[in-house]
Amino acid sequence: MPLVPGPARDGRRPLVVLLGASGFLGSAVAAELARRPVRLRLVARRPSPVPAGAVAEIEVRRRDLSLPGEVTEAVEDADAVVHLVAHTGGEKSWRAAGERSEHINVGLMRELAEALRPTGPADATRAPVVLFGSTLQAGMEQAHTPGTYAAQKLAAERVLHRADAEGAVRGVVLRLTTVIGRSPLTGSPGRGVIAVTAGRALAGDPITMWHDGSVERDLLDVRDAATAFTTALEHADQLRGKHWVVGTGRRHRLDRVFGTVAALAAEHTGRPPVPVVTVDPPGYAEVCDFRTPDSDPSAFRAVTGWRPRAEPADGIAAAIAAVAGAGDSPEPEGAGKRGGGTERR
Repeated sequence: MPLVPGPARDGRRPLVVLLGASGFLGSAVAAELARRPVRLRLVARRPSPVPAGAVAEIEVRRRDLSLPGEVTEAVEDADAVVHLVAHTGGEKSWRAAGERSEHINVGLMRELAEALRPTGPADATRAPVVLFGSTLQAGMEQAHTPGTYAAQKLAAERVLHRADAEGAVRGVVLRLTTVIGRSPLTGSPGRGVIAVTAGRALAGDPITMWHDGSVERDLLDVRDAATAFTTALEHADQLRGKHWVVGTGRRHRLDRVFGTVAALAAEHTGRPPVPVVTVDPPGYAEVCDFRTPDSDPSAFRAVTGWRPRAEPADGIAAAIAAVAGAGDSPEPEGAGKRGGGTERR
């Protein structure tokens, strides 16, 4: 099945634009797209690595998409777009959000939808747009918590679904579970929950939880997450207009996950595993920190045939090895960073 359904507009290879190409998830998606016979435009604020031996024709654009007109220029002539740009700013919590976050998380989606709107009759030439989301957004529709990162991501989803209904694009939202592992292109372990707790354990600090450890998370390897995006492009017509949960379908108690992190980190340090302890939650903790979100990927699997291949234990080990090799403890995803992130606790 071709990556982008239908012919390219100019008779050449279809042009796929990847927004947020330099991040943990973005670089993994770039590596996957580079294997396809497409023209691939990598767009990011930071330098985007180019996969060796790529089949795709690759163009790199270093752009700050928060500036006026940059989104329109970035997606010019695009036959498909993968949108991974997100702003998870905040000094205390990566989910804290403000005016700048709203502009990036929601405003960029509005600009993107308008830039891709066909000038002629809407037909099969409408570009597929695949947007990165999180399963932590589930239930936020009734939560009425404006200003948070999850609320802004939900607003971006609505913008995309509205653009799909109006015939501007073919919009697909992938709500990912907790993404872990090591990017095959950059070697980055990301800045999510596993990388952060690995940094603490390697430094000899206790791993802290804001609950009793019974909260569960579905751990999705970044390589499997990347193939989900290419799969979504292939099946854009069947997936358009909805959001889809993408995960392994297997959930793990966080106290056991953190115990595994502590044990594997101890193999690197030669010291006893650090303790995993419960502490009082901070004032900025949110409801989603204390609940287990839906991680059932069966609907996405039924439509596309996609299945994860990596084992969570391998992803945890790869992330810890990457953090240990870097010799530095990653900061939590946020603090002005942009790219696909994961939850802290």
